[in-house]
Amino acid sequence: MPAPASPAVEDYLKTVYAHTEWQSEPITPSGLAAALGVAPSSVTEMVKKMAAQGLVQHVPYGAIRLTDAGRARALAVVRRHRLIETWLVREMGYAWDEVHDEAEILEHAVSDRLLEAIDERLGRPERDPHGDPIPAADGSLVSEPSVRLDEAVAGHVGRVIRISDRDPAVLRELDGAGVGPGSELRVTDAADPAAVTVTVGGTGRTIARAAAAGIWITA
Repeated sequence: MPAPASPAVEDYLKTVYAHTEWQSEPITPSGLAAALGVAPSSVTEMVKKMAAQGLVQHVPYGAIRLTDAGRARALAVVRRHRLIETWLVREMGYAWDEVHDEAEILEHAVSDRLLEAIDERLGRPERDPHGDPIPAADGSLVSEPSVRLDEAVAGHVGRVIRISDRDPAVLRELDGAGVGPGSELRVTDAADPAAVTVTVGGTGRTIARAAAAGIWITA
């Protein structure tokens, strides 16, 4: 069995995985540095280390891709993170815009035994509060065809699958507009370069394109 990865390696693996979870373009070293808020030189050294461990594939200045072993490690971290977020919302009274940073800390400390207990208590949830799929213990995921809201055409009707948790302020705004995982949306205006207009629950809502780019609905 492989040795446990350090918290730093886990963060790198999770970030590489997250970059391609909802689109296919692999992450670059500069993109990884920006996502993690670290110097490019730090990324270079860490990627070399992870490549030596068989976790990523990388050529100098090229894209970074997870190996099968790296993907398995990344999914294990993602599983911890998303189960913790779900637990914090369902059991600890947190709002969905408050859990990301807490989970970032706790995901490195929770034991496999505690994680299994959390999973069992929550009823083996398949998605976290933001709609992101929670990997099962074997790494399998539930997925369905989707389209990003800012790329949907007028007349498209879809159910919200997932909303990016990157910006808590956007989450609060969407919550106030009644938009969350499971919401049924109809796109009524997709031509405005600044916003997408939708109908949700019989009410018209205008969603800024930057926010719409973080919303995935059924295709």
